[in-house]
Amino acid sequence: MTIEIERFKSEWEELVELLDLAFAAPWTDEQYEAVRGVMEFDRSTAAVDDGQLVGHTGSFSLQVSVPGGQLPMAGVSMVSVRPTHRRRGILRDLMRTQLTDLHEAGEPLAGLTASEPVIYPRFGYGLATDHQAVVVPKASRALRPVAGIDDVRIRFVDAREYLARCAGLRNKLALEQPGMFQHNETWQQAEIGTSMSSNAGNASKLRCVVAERDGELTGFAYYRTRRADKAYVNVERVHAADLASHAALWRYLLEPDLLSETRCDTLPSDDPLLDLLLDPRAPSATTRDGLWLRTVDVAAALAGRAYARDVDVVIEVIDDFLPWNAGRWHLTGGPDGAACTQASRDADLTLHVRDLAAVYLGRPSLAGLGRAGLVEEHTAGALAVASEAFSTIRLPFLDTGF
Repeated sequence: MTIEIERFKSEWEELVELLDLAFAAPWTDEQYEAVRGVMEFDRSTAAVDDGQLVGHTGSFSLQVSVPGGQLPMAGVSMVSVRPTHRRRGILRDLMRTQLTDLHEAGEPLAGLTASEPVIYPRFGYGLATDHQAVVVPKASRALRPVAGIDDVRIRFVDAREYLARCAGLRNKLALEQPGMFQHNETWQQAEIGTSMSSNAGNASKLRCVVAERDGELTGFAYYRTRRADKAYVNVERVHAADLASHAALWRYLLEPDLLSETRCDTLPSDDPLLDLLLDPRAPSATTRDGLWLRTVDVAAALAGRAYARDVDVVIEVIDDFLPWNAGRWHLTGGPDGAACTQASRDADLTLHVRDLAAVYLGRPSLAGLGRAGLVEEHTAGALAVASEAFSTIRLPFLDTGF
């Protein structure tokens, strides 16, 4: 029978069964409940074979920070195909249907975190953020002096009681960090809900410490302690409004009693901690991929962000998956905003839509992609100017997977 691509109409339990089959490591009950809490079922697309759910892709309606502002982004998640139905083009059809629906709804961006990163470039997704996984031994915890660090008070609080205050600070900071999306109340509950109790691996419950100065909240950290082959601190997130608070939180996290090291799997690639540690080898940092981004509407996406310098360039975009994006686009703009329309003049640059998505938030550089042969320059000097325009002061970062 023909496999039908349609709106998701199945029961939650059937989707759970599909996800358990599709992913090698099934989620815990807590994780499923957290996902169900943020699930937007009307945004899900299903593949159905003779009444059986054999494929699925869903998305969350998010507001993501881009240079100079915010834009709607579909947070694509729970992408799965039943193992018995692979290599039939189901994933391609799901992706095309989903992206078409997003375009018709006026959402200019789609983003995802990939279980297998080689899958999504063929659908136009480019790697837009990365982060560092670090392991700092207790013996290498020493930090450079930071002015004001001793004026910051660190204390334990109840994570649930302080949830709204901590989330408010995090959302404020997220406005200035490309790649981060706003946590509404539902996302706040989901983010903390899977972490409140102890879990496998001899881990403690989630702990929260806050940084304060003169009674004002200036930062917070979520972490847990684990007793395994090595007993260690596992840091889940650190947010701070100033350097002294940031350093004070990390000083606390790096000095655990009875534990040998401090780990963090999602440290921003430009986090001050990497420069504050006296021993540059101490973090043993490993770069990992974060947000994979897709420009669903090239014109709206390019017009929706600000640029580091004035730019006037025609970009020819290659997009063989979403034909409405293919062609030449005239981008004009600067620090105060931009406009983008279809172009009548010859292109200054040519690149694939996945590479445009990769540089959209400010990393990597267009010039770097040019050196790799991924951007073709037709007008001398256009690549350097455009590369500078797309650059950002902060490296983009995704702090919340979905």
